[in-house]
Amino acid sequence: MATLSTVSPAGLTGGVVAITLFAAVLHAAWNAVAHGVPDRLVGFALIGVAYVVVPGTGVLVLGLPPAGAWPFVLASAVLHVVYMLLLWWSYQLGDFSQVYPVARGTAPWVVAVIEIALGRHLPVLQLLGIVVISVGLVSLALDGGRLSRATLPALGAALATGVAIAGYTVVDAGAVATTPVLVYASWTFLLQGPVMPLIAVWRRGRRLWTVTRPVLLAGLAGGVVSLAAYGLVLVAQTSGATAAVAALRETSIVIGAIIGAVFLGEGFGARRAVAAAVVLVGIVLVDLQR
Repeated sequence: MATLSTVSPAGLTGGVVAITLFAAVLHAAWNAVAHGVPDRLVGFALIGVAYVVVPGTGVLVLGLPPAGAWPFVLASAVLHVVYMLLLWWSYQLGDFSQVYPVARGTAPWVVAVIEIALGRHLPVLQLLGIVVISVGLVSLALDGGRLSRATLPALGAALATGVAIAGYTVVDAGAVATTPVLVYASWTFLLQGPVMPLIAVWRRGRRLWTVTRPVLLAGLAGGVVSLAAYGLVLVAQTSGATAAVAALRETSIVIGAIIGAVFLGEGFGARRAVAAAVVLVGIVLVDLQR
């Protein structure tokens, strides 16, 4: 996740690198689970159940956030709900190896563009990073060297997902400076958690348990893995190497493309993996210049 703060790479030890890379693998893995569940609404609903149970237990121990943090908590929870809805829609429409890298790669690009719009002067390497990300995203949009009309809805949904990621990134970056991170994260996840389960109850009705039972453990595990990935990144960020951690975390973009090609049997796997790697290089240039 990109941030708007200026940080030093000091503290980027081997342990921090290992934790961050493991978090990247977990992030790509839970997204692959969400995409791989046949009824994706049920998959996202089960992830939401995990978001209620685990952070719900946490808030009983951690208590309430400071009064001034509530606007950030509520804004982040709403943006996370929008993100989950858009991600669900993206996975309904497109291949994992294309949609996931586009969604993740769009977010740092949007954050950087927001910084430019706010009048911040960006270093040359950071501007180069924006160009490199753009090239990688365009490459991901091309199937077989051309833009396919059939993929446009999925790409549009993935781009919108990236904008939502950028939105909650900006909100979270402003919140964690004054709010205990675990308290903030627990309340954010808890508040967003019930939305997808409620939608599943509404849309599936009496069939819900029938379609949920075969994927119950996989869906819940996906939610727990998602929380673990987020938690590990928070641990890594305590090192002070926030920008480096943010850049390393986005190795999940390449991992996601590989998962789609190798495990999900999606087309253009090698080409998408290369394009995802280009996006990753751009993100490294953007994040490490902050």
